[in-house]
Amino acid sequence: MVHTRRVLTTILAIMCVLAFGSAFAKGHHHNNGAQLLGDRIKNNGQHMIHQVGEHKVFVQVSNGKVAGVNVKHSKKGDVPVKKYKTKKKMVQADGILLASYTLVQYQDIGMTYIGYSFIDEYGDEQIYWFTYEMILDGDTGAIDYVPLT
Repeated sequence: MVHTRRVLTTILAIMCVLAFGSAFAKGHHHNNGAQLLGDRIKNNGQHMIHQVGEHKVFVQVSNGKVAGVNVKHSKKGDVPVKKYKTKKKMVQADGILLASYTLVQYQDIGMTYIGYSFIDEYGDEQIYWFTYEMILDGDTGAIDYVPLT
């Protein structure tokens, strides 16, 4: 009887972890891609802008515009990158600032931002934000970004 109860409790715990696993310790880390890229946007080619653990983030620049972002893991190779768009300012030049924490007067209502993201080895989503004007083809493949609450 006790053995059966332990097995059922273990099965229930595993099912809860599988069902609610995405809610545990996973977050979004917003990075200012424009600031990380800096003056290298003037030079065509691939530029490494950041390293997160064993992941290296590269920006492909073509004619002064961001043509794409790709991420490589040092052992596993290429990592999938997701493209977001939003009207909310997710980063500032001097650091991270979620739009939900700013006054309405300070938000750029007419500006569109494009973010490229990947999931790091800890399950956190790393997002690199650029203004729409910096992107070669901003709308293609971009999905609406919904911030975590």
